[in-house]
Amino acid sequence: MRDLPVPDPGTPDLRSAPRFIGWLIARQRTGVMLGIVWGCSWMVAQALVPAAIGAAVDALAARRPGPFAADCLAVLALGAATAVAGILRHRRVVTCFLDAAYRIIQLVTAHAVTLGATLARLTSTGEVVSISTADVEAVGGAIDVTGRGSGAVAALIAVAIILLSRSVPLGLIVLVGAPVLTALVGVLLRPLHQRQRRYRDLQGKLASRAADIVAGLRVLRGIGGESAFSARYREQSQQLRHTGVSVARTESFLAGAEVLLPGLFVTAATWIAAHYALHRAITLGELVTFYAYTSFLALPLATLTEAADKIVRGHVGAGRIISVLRLTPDATDPTCGAAEPGPDATLHDPVSGVTVTAGELVGLAADDLAQAVRLADRIGRYSSPEPAAWPGAGRAAEPGPGPGPGPEPGPGPELGGVPLADLPVAVLRARILVATNDAHLFAGRLDEQLAGAGLVDLHAMPVAVSAAAAHDVLDAIPGGLAGHLAARGRTLSGGQAQRLRLARALLADPEILVLVEPTSAVDAHTEASIALGLREARLGRTTVVVTNSPLLLDRTDRVLFLQDGTVTAAGSHADLLRSSPQYASAVTRGAEP
Repeated sequence: MRDLPVPDPGTPDLRSAPRFIGWLIARQRTGVMLGIVWGCSWMVAQALVPAAIGAAVDALAARRPGPFAADCLAVLALGAATAVAGILRHRRVVTCFLDAAYRIIQLVTAHAVTLGATLARLTSTGEVVSISTADVEAVGGAIDVTGRGSGAVAALIAVAIILLSRSVPLGLIVLVGAPVLTALVGVLLRPLHQRQRRYRDLQGKLASRAADIVAGLRVLRGIGGESAFSARYREQSQQLRHTGVSVARTESFLAGAEVLLPGLFVTAATWIAAHYALHRAITLGELVTFYAYTSFLALPLATLTEAADKIVRGHVGAGRIISVLRLTPDATDPTCGAAEPGPDATLHDPVSGVTVTAGELVGLAADDLAQAVRLADRIGRYSSPEPAAWPGAGRAAEPGPGPGPGPEPGPGPELGGVPLADLPVAVLRARILVATNDAHLFAGRLDEQLAGAGLVDLHAMPVAVSAAAAHDVLDAIPGGLAGHLAARGRTLSGGQAQRLRLARALLADPEILVLVEPTSAVDAHTEASIALGLREARLGRTTVVVTNSPLLLDRTDRVLFLQDGTVTAAGSHADLLRSSPQYASAVTRGAEP
């Protein structure tokens, strides 16, 4: 099967939902225009059939074989044209639908990657999943209906011209009646729009709760919280059901109006045409033509109401999509980037006083380990320096009228004297890796998931697995490195999943690796093996280990101890145990060292 070209997503217009849909249409304007052309040809060809049939009836009544045969051939030609134009229209609009869908998925996926850790904080998993399913289909449907909707308008114009040429009153019925019917259906679209928006919001929240329950099912069972969470899910599910019934009720009114209003229109037009025929104001063939048109008009009118419904759905879906695309990441590229530092640059954080020279294995301990974790986030530019950690933040304000301006933002971490905030995000991510315990494990072949996007040396993977003491994980997965890893590592224990994350981080081999509590879920024997393997695997590379584990800290070149977010002691693990009671209390948890 021939591979389809992958569309370039481009830069979307996020000012409003209509502008976003217009941008999508502009990106494939040729395809959309061809869909409109074939849609108009398809519908107009059908609109001309009743006129040709009426002419054939008049020719038959007048006993004119030649015109009768010509009219019959015209009906046949219009039928063939309808079939060909219908096929071409369908192929074109489906292509446009898929192009828009893939383009949206590309945009959302690329933006999710750009947001990184910011995405989970600003929106829910269920919201992103719903965008990739329901909202993509709604926006694609709005683009898909452009061909048939334009054809419906063209057919109404053609019918009006034909009827006006035969009878001005009957032609005016079409010109006036069609807009009136469309306006009546539009009355139902506003409440439908509002209820669909609420239904869409509840759907995203419920999907997020379901994902959270599944992800934390093991923990819920451990604490006996299954019944409480299932009750909350049931409550939200019922709320979603009631909202869905409300939406369905409005949609049923709309569907009924799509049948009832055109039916009333057909009945009125047929009665008037019959009245004209009885008074010999129109011929028998013209009566047949008017009757056929009253039946045919149900198709373009129903198409117009369907188009209005799909445009409303597309508007709702586009609004949800741009709400995610408008989210901004915590780390953005600077307007004027600084020169990138050399490969052996020193990492320094002025706020905390942490300094790590190139090639060092440094342990970062703290009286409150959460402060060390926040420092790791600042190094990776996942957060900004906090006011509480800025110099002078704890001092009393100078006396004066009104509240003071508060402390100025403190300087951020630096690499080789260059602030990390002045480096492009891509450069920062390539040189510094912050590995945490909540990093996602993706489904797929184990060796591919450990390697990530890079091509890893066949000898490097066993070394990384050994350094992370993860050999038993390979035994737990049928097929070992060639086996299948379940999403989130749900078939593994917490310690096994943690060691896989560590092996993946070691395989990435960044210039600077920041490990946040890499052994918090393993036993002491495994932790000792990891401490030894980590030192060997990162020999000559800059590594920062955020931990209070004595086994890990004892294997580092140097330990930095944080109190209230700043370095108060530095040295080897053994030296700090003797010289710093606060350090000893933090790493031994009050026990004798």
